[in-house]
Amino acid sequence: MSALIQTRALTRVDERRQVALLQPTDFTLHAGDRVSITGSSGSGKSVFLRALALLDTPTSGQILWNGQPIANAQIPHYRSHISYLSQRPALLEGTVEDNLRFPFSLKTLRKRHFDRASVITLLEHAGKAPDFLAKHALDLSGGESQVVSLIRTLQLDPEVLLLDEPTAALDPASSRDVEALIDAWFAADNARAYVWVSHDLDQARRMSDIHLQMSAGVLDGAAQP
Repeated sequence: MSALIQTRALTRVDERRQVALLQPTDFTLHAGDRVSITGSSGSGKSVFLRALALLDTPTSGQILWNGQPIANAQIPHYRSHISYLSQRPALLEGTVEDNLRFPFSLKTLRKRHFDRASVITLLEHAGKAPDFLAKHALDLSGGESQVVSLIRTLQLDPEVLLLDEPTAALDPASSRDVEALIDAWFAADNARAYVWVSHDLDQARRMSDIHLQMSAGVLDGAAQP
């Protein structure tokens, strides 16, 4: 399978404290990869994922997308294909459907349209009926909010998901809903890939084929789960 994302000696330094958050990291994500990263709190897992998502600018090193460096002008296009999901979803006031329609109001997505049928299919994977679309976002549980946040991303058909402990604050049933959504998305296209940062070793092993360990900013080699 082709390499979707590569990093070459990627680093992040906290300039204020002059502390290395991410040691020089070489990493390759191929189409079809399911990668998990575990490690203690503060080990650099989220730092690495946010750098991959270009949410935080790397201090040094390089990120390649489909073998090419990413120019500043390409970052919005990159982010429309490489999607980051955080532990704490941010929803807008209004209904679930309002939240799912919102991305299509953005400049980069104005040529695309909300597809209610595909969204209802995604909801079914998470065990939700179509009337879930009418619920008010502020009335949702944490698990329901994360499902909405994930569907808001999946409907845009990303190539890669960067999952930053998306189930850390959820109960087991809600975690299973999120896992089911990811499984369905991944199974639909063998060119897709994801990196899942998890605090749960059982989940990491269950949801990945390649398991990596992070410690003190160092990403250790691939150990098969």
